[in-house]
Amino acid sequence: MAGEIPDLIAEARTGTGKGAARQARREGKVPGIVYGGGVDPLPIQIPFNALLKRLKDGRFLSTLFNLKVEGQDDVRVICRNVQRDVVKDLPTHVDFMRLRRTSKVNLFIPVEVTGEEQAPGLKKGGVLTMVRPEVELIVTAGDIPDHITIDVSGRQIGDVIHISDVTLPEGAKPTIDRDFVIANITAPSGLVSAENEADDEAAGDAAEAAEEA
Repeated sequence: MAGEIPDLIAEARTGTGKGAARQARREGKVPGIVYGGGVDPLPIQIPFNALLKRLKDGRFLSTLFNLKVEGQDDVRVICRNVQRDVVKDLPTHVDFMRLRRTSKVNLFIPVEVTGEEQAPGLKKGGVLTMVRPEVELIVTAGDIPDHITIDVSGRQIGDVIHISDVTLPEGAKPTIDRDFVIANITAPSGLVSAENEADDEAAGDAAEAAEEA
Protein backbone atom coordinates (compact mmCIF):
# COMPACT_ATOMS: atom_id res chain seq x y z
CA MET A 1 0.00 0.00 0.00
CA ALA A 2 1.03 3.57 -0.54
CA GLY A 3 2.76 4.86 2.55
CA GLU A 4 2.43 8.55 1.86
CA ILE A 5 -0.94 9.90 0.85
CA PRO A 6 -0.56 13.69 0.89
CA ASP A 7 -2.55 15.66 3.44
CA LEU A 8 -4.88 18.38 2.26
CA ILE A 9 -5.78 20.84 5.00
CA ALA A 10 -9.20 22.48 4.81
CA GLU A 11 -11.66 24.27 7.07
CA ALA A 12 -15.34 23.61 7.55
CA ARG A 13 -17.29 26.40 5.88
CA THR A 14 -20.29 27.86 7.69
CA GLY A 15 -23.22 28.58 5.45
CA THR A 16 -23.81 27.63 1.85
CA GLY A 17 -24.86 29.44 -1.25
CA LYS A 18 -23.28 32.22 -3.30
CA GLY A 19 -23.04 34.65 -0.38
CA ALA A 20 -21.00 32.27 1.76
CA ALA A 21 -18.81 31.37 -1.21
CA ARG A 22 -18.11 35.03 -1.97
CA GLN A 23 -17.23 35.62 1.68
CA ALA A 24 -14.74 32.74 1.58
CA ARG A 25 -13.08 34.21 -1.52
CA ARG A 26 -12.83 37.63 0.12
CA GLU A 27 -10.94 35.94 2.95
CA GLY A 28 -8.44 34.38 0.54
CA LYS A 29 -10.07 30.95 0.59
CA VAL A 30 -11.48 28.77 -2.17
CA PRO A 31 -14.88 27.29 -1.31
CA GLY A 32 -15.56 23.64 -1.94
CA ILE A 33 -17.75 20.68 -1.12
CA VAL A 34 -17.02 17.12 -0.03
CA TYR A 35 -19.68 14.58 -0.97
CA GLY A 36 -20.26 10.84 -1.20
CA GLY A 37 -19.37 8.05 1.18
CA GLY A 38 -22.91 7.66 2.42
CA VAL A 39 -22.82 10.80 4.59
CA ASP A 40 -24.03 14.36 4.20
CA PRO A 41 -22.06 16.79 2.00
CA LEU A 42 -19.56 18.93 3.92
CA PRO A 43 -18.94 22.53 2.80
CA ILE A 44 -15.25 23.38 3.12
CA GLN A 45 -12.78 26.09 2.19
CA ILE A 46 -9.08 25.81 1.35
CA PRO A 47 -6.47 28.59 1.53
CA PHE A 48 -6.10 29.94 -2.00
CA ASN A 49 -2.29 29.81 -2.11
CA ALA A 50 -2.17 26.24 -0.80
CA LEU A 51 -4.66 25.07 -3.41
CA LEU A 52 -2.93 26.94 -6.22
CA LYS A 53 0.38 25.27 -5.33
CA ARG A 54 -1.28 21.86 -5.44
CA LEU A 55 -2.75 22.65 -8.85
CA LYS A 56 0.62 23.79 -10.19
CA ASP A 57 2.20 20.56 -8.95
CA GLY A 58 0.07 18.78 -11.55
CA ARG A 59 -2.30 15.80 -11.68
CA PHE A 60 -4.54 17.27 -9.03
CA LEU A 61 -7.56 15.41 -10.40
CA SER A 62 -5.80 12.05 -10.20
CA THR A 63 -4.17 12.39 -6.77
CA LEU A 64 -5.64 10.76 -3.70
CA PHE A 65 -5.61 13.09 -0.68
CA ASN A 66 -6.05 12.61 3.03
CA LEU A 67 -8.46 15.45 3.79
CA LYS A 68 -8.02 16.94 7.26
CA VAL A 69 -10.75 19.20 8.60
CA GLU A 70 -10.75 20.24 12.26
CA GLY A 71 -13.58 18.53 14.14
CA GLN A 72 -14.00 15.89 11.41
CA ASP A 73 -12.49 12.45 10.90
CA ASP A 74 -9.74 12.32 8.27
CA VAL A 75 -11.07 10.96 5.00
CA ARG A 76 -9.61 9.90 1.69
CA VAL A 77 -10.86 12.06 -1.14
CA ILE A 78 -10.22 12.68 -4.81
CA CYS A 79 -11.03 15.91 -6.63
CA ARG A 80 -13.80 15.59 -9.19
CA ASN A 81 -14.02 19.17 -10.42
CA VAL A 82 -12.18 22.49 -10.24
CA GLN A 83 -14.17 25.51 -11.34
CA ARG A 84 -12.05 28.41 -12.59
CA ASP A 85 -12.51 32.08 -13.33
CA VAL A 86 -13.06 32.33 -17.09
CA VAL A 87 -10.79 35.39 -17.36
CA LYS A 88 -8.01 34.78 -14.81
CA ASP A 89 -8.12 30.94 -14.96
CA LEU A 90 -7.81 30.80 -11.17
CA PRO A 91 -9.72 28.31 -8.98
CA THR A 92 -13.07 29.51 -7.65
CA HIS A 93 -14.60 26.26 -6.34
CA VAL A 94 -13.56 22.62 -5.85
CA ASP A 95 -15.56 19.41 -5.51
CA PHE A 96 -14.17 16.39 -3.68
CA MET A 97 -15.58 12.89 -3.47
CA ARG A 98 -15.09 10.68 -0.42
CA LEU A 99 -13.75 7.23 -1.20
CA ARG A 100 -14.61 3.95 0.44
CA ARG A 101 -11.82 1.39 0.80
CA THR A 102 -13.43 -0.59 -2.01
CA SER A 103 -13.76 2.39 -4.37
CA LYS A 104 -11.91 2.21 -7.67
CA VAL A 105 -9.84 5.25 -8.60
CA ASN A 106 -7.40 6.26 -11.36
CA LEU A 107 -3.98 7.21 -9.97
CA PHE A 108 -0.47 7.70 -11.36
CA ILE A 109 1.85 5.16 -9.73
CA PRO A 110 5.65 5.62 -9.83
CA VAL A 111 7.81 3.05 -11.64
CA GLU A 112 10.89 1.67 -9.88
CA VAL A 113 13.71 -0.20 -11.64
CA THR A 114 15.57 -3.29 -10.42
CA GLY A 115 18.27 -5.47 -11.97
CA GLU A 116 20.34 -2.65 -13.47
CA GLU A 117 23.60 -4.27 -12.31
CA GLN A 118 22.60 -7.50 -14.07
CA ALA A 119 21.64 -5.87 -17.39
CA PRO A 120 24.20 -6.73 -20.14
CA GLY A 121 22.94 -3.83 -22.23
CA LEU A 122 23.70 -1.32 -19.48
CA LYS A 123 27.11 -2.89 -18.79
CA LYS A 124 27.98 -2.31 -22.45
CA GLY A 125 27.19 1.38 -22.05
CA GLY A 126 23.55 1.32 -23.02
CA VAL A 127 21.22 3.93 -21.61
CA LEU A 128 17.98 3.14 -19.77
CA THR A 129 15.31 5.56 -20.97
CA MET A 130 12.16 5.83 -18.88
CA VAL A 131 9.36 6.53 -21.35
CA ARG A 132 6.81 6.45 -18.52
CA PRO A 133 8.29 7.13 -15.06
CA GLU A 134 4.70 6.90 -13.81
CA VAL A 135 1.85 4.71 -15.02
CA GLU A 136 -1.82 5.52 -14.62
CA LEU A 137 -3.60 2.56 -13.04
CA ILE A 138 -7.11 1.78 -11.87
CA VAL A 139 -6.62 0.74 -8.24
CA THR A 140 -8.67 0.07 -5.13
CA ALA A 141 -8.62 3.00 -2.68
CA GLY A 142 -7.88 0.70 0.25
CA ASP A 143 -4.94 -1.02 -1.45
CA ILE A 144 -2.91 1.56 -3.37
CA PRO A 145 0.63 0.46 -4.25
CA ASP A 146 3.64 2.67 -3.52
CA HIS A 147 5.09 1.78 -6.92
CA ILE A 148 5.29 -0.82 -9.64
CA THR A 149 8.57 -2.50 -10.57
CA ILE A 150 10.30 -3.24 -13.86
CA ASP A 151 13.17 -5.76 -13.85
CA VAL A 152 15.86 -5.05 -16.46
CA SER A 153 18.22 -7.89 -15.49
CA GLY A 154 19.26 -9.78 -18.60
CA ARG A 155 18.14 -6.96 -20.89
CA GLN A 156 20.23 -6.04 -23.93
CA ILE A 157 20.67 -2.85 -25.96
CA GLY A 158 17.55 -2.43 -28.06
CA ASP A 159 15.27 -4.21 -25.60
CA VAL A 160 11.93 -2.61 -24.79
CA ILE A 161 9.93 -3.10 -21.57
CA HIS A 162 6.15 -3.02 -22.01
CA ILE A 163 3.38 -2.88 -19.44
CA SER A 164 2.74 -6.58 -20.16
CA ASP A 165 6.20 -7.31 -18.73
CA VAL A 166 5.17 -5.91 -15.34
CA THR A 167 3.50 -7.87 -12.56
CA LEU A 168 0.81 -5.49 -11.36
CA PRO A 169 -0.62 -5.52 -7.82
CA GLU A 170 -3.76 -7.60 -7.38
CA GLY A 171 -6.84 -5.66 -8.47
CA ALA A 172 -4.87 -3.04 -10.41
CA LYS A 173 -5.00 -2.56 -14.16
CA PRO A 174 -3.79 0.09 -16.62
CA THR A 175 -6.16 2.75 -17.85
CA ILE A 176 -4.80 2.20 -21.38
CA ASP A 177 -5.81 -1.01 -23.15
CA ARG A 178 -2.83 -1.31 -25.52
CA ASP A 179 0.53 -2.83 -24.51
CA PHE A 180 2.39 0.48 -24.12
CA VAL A 181 6.13 1.02 -23.59
CA ILE A 182 7.45 1.88 -20.12
CA ALA A 183 11.20 1.91 -20.79
CA ASN A 184 13.87 0.88 -23.26
CA ILE A 185 17.62 0.38 -23.41
CA THR A 186 19.24 2.40 -26.18
CA ALA A 187 22.78 2.42 -27.51
CA PRO A 188 25.09 5.16 -26.20
CA SER A 189 25.32 8.19 -28.50
CA GLY A 190 28.98 7.48 -29.34
CA LEU A 191 28.14 3.98 -30.51
CA VAL A 192 25.20 5.23 -32.55
CA SER A 193 27.45 7.83 -34.23
CA ALA A 194 30.09 5.20 -35.01
CA GLU A 195 27.48 2.89 -36.50
CA ASN A 196 26.08 5.72 -38.61
CA GLU A 197 29.58 6.55 -39.88
CA ALA A 198 30.16 2.88 -40.72
CA ASP A 199 26.86 2.78 -42.60
CA ASP A 200 27.79 5.94 -44.50
CA GLU A 201 31.17 4.49 -45.42
CA ALA A 202 29.57 1.25 -46.57
CA ALA A 203 27.06 3.18 -48.66
CA GLY A 204 29.91 5.25 -50.15
CA ASP A 205 31.92 2.14 -51.03
CA ALA A 206 28.88 0.60 -52.68
CA ALA A 207 28.28 3.75 -54.69
CA GLU A 208 31.91 3.85 -55.86
CA ALA A 209 31.77 0.18 -56.84
CA ALA A 210 28.61 0.83 -58.84
CA GLU A 211 30.23 3.75 -60.67
CA GLU A 212 33.33 1.69 -61.52
CA ALA A 213 31.11 -1.11 -62.82
